Amino acid sequence: MSENGRYEIFPFSAIAGQEELKLALLLAAIEPQVGGVLVEGPRGTAKTTAARALASLMAPAPFVSLPLGCSLEHLVGSLDLAEALGRQTLRLAPGLLAKAHEGVLYVDEINLLPDALVDVLLDAAASGTHRIERDGLSHQHPARFVLIGTMNPQEGRLRPQLLDRLGLSVEVSNLSDPTQRSQVVRARLAFDRNPQAFHAAWEPSQKALAQRLAYARRLVAAIQDEQIPEIVWETIARYCVENAVDGLRADIVMLRAAKAFAAWRTASACGSEESAKESAESAVVGPEDVNAVSEFVLRHRRQSPTALQPLTNQPPSENQRKPAKQSPPSPRPAREPASQVSATPPQAPPGDRIPENEPSTEARTATENTSANYSTNNDWGEMVPQPVAAAARSNPQLQNWLTTLSHAFAEEAPTKKAPPPK
Repeated sequence: MSENGRYEIFPFSAIAGQEELKLALLLAAIEPQVGGVLVEGPRGTAKTTAARALASLMAPAPFVSLPLGCSLEHLVGSLDLAEALGRQTLRLAPGLLAKAHEGVLYVDEINLLPDALVDVLLDAAASGTHRIERDGLSHQHPARFVLIGTMNPQEGRLRPQLLDRLGLSVEVSNLSDPTQRSQVVRARLAFDRNPQAFHAAWEPSQKALAQRLAYARRLVAAIQDEQIPEIVWETIARYCVENAVDGLRADIVMLRAAKAFAAWRTASACGSEESAKESAESAVVGPEDVNAVSEFVLRHRRQSPTALQPLTNQPPSENQRKPAKQSPPSPRPAREPASQVSATPPQAPPGDRIPENEPSTEARTATENTSANYSTNNDWGEMVPQPVAAAARSNPQLQNWLTTLSHAFAEEAPTKKAPPPK
């Protein structure tokens, strides 16, 4: 990075607040195999500023920003057409994955990136290598980088399968403390006014932080899994079981993050590189290291505890164990013989006239009988048919239409002729 380019980046140690974000980024820089960091939060919360500042802290590490409209060829590389046409040789033009080796690969709005590109990114971040099989070429190159993806939850979320493959997750929010907000504004205005003077004021803190990060990266490489106490393994397993995470990726990431935090904690007590090398054996992972990083690992993987219990293995509830009490069937009233049903409807007294829109007693009786018979012989979800008389009396227009239609059929009906005499 050039001298002028270094002054254009806000110092990492000068970022006020967002302590969880800074710690998660440092853990990913110490142990890139954790699988990157997903930063969720609204705009203007120092997500991009912190990512660029981390790359300057790892100088001369490269900082590669993935554009939103990036293609697969741009990401993984493609055939170098200039070499193929000019020198008649097949050569692979490196993509952004190769350029980000030993540096930081920053993806803004990772939730808006196509899933195919996100899969390639996560595969390379987890394995540390990338293999290309395309255009008649077969090439493999190292791709060890710190993956930092930012997203605004209001613009959509990633699929759960992709979320699980991102190692750590951090949620940032707007600063609510007025004193801290004014401090951030003053620092930003001072940086914009004179970047060189601002960097000079923070140079001692930046240098000490860079040395501490370099020591921690050496310490984490010296921690062997055989030296980790059994209580650490049990604590990690208990965290993952209680939060009902899928698979074992969370266990592996939590162990790597705990090792990185133990190295970072140990390196903070070292004053020089020689003392850091001597204290490599003292960088022991403990349960407190697991507690410090557990929320980073579980925040985007946590599920309901009942999600892992199959339905067939769940014990029956109290209502399922007790047989349902069946009530005795109610006696059905005997139906009136057809001969006893009056052919003509009973006439209401002159003072009790039935309104035009209200069905008569005959219509109500027919509807109730039809509903009772229909509910016992047919499915309960079907509609009960309505008698024509009830529908006609409740709708005068329909009644007039039926009367006109019956008269028309009566006029058109052919008259029967008497048979001729024999």
